[in-house]
Amino acid sequence: MKLKVTVDGVDYDVFVDVEPDPVPSLGNLSFGVSAAAPVAPSGGAGATLDDAKTLRAPIAGTVRQVHVQAGQQVSEGDPMFVMEAMKMETEIAAPMTGTVKAVPVAAGDAVQGGDVLLEFE
Repeated sequence: MKLKVTVDGVDYDVFVDVEPDPVPSLGNLSFGVSAAAPVAPSGGAGATLDDAKTLRAPIAGTVRQVHVQAGQQVSEGDPMFVMEAMKMETEIAAPMTGTVKAVPVAAGDAVQGGDVLLEFE
């Protein structure tokens, strides 16, 4: 880069090499949920729930709304939960038709990706 510098009234042309500021890397990011890559449960070694009959949190965040309760019949695609992560809301829909056995979370609860949100009968 060519700059003009004035020292004691005398103009000088100066050539300067300017290196760009390094941009920090965010690392590998993944968004969304894939049925081919289920989220591992965060319950540790004691997690023995039947994964076919559980609905797990696809992301870490806060449960904002719970639209179901134990004993309720739901159809595939029905809205069940609204979660918030990084100021964005995500609606969690029923993955299957069935009867809700238990809802171990409530509005306001913080959950990790893989935590159980709901159990089906």
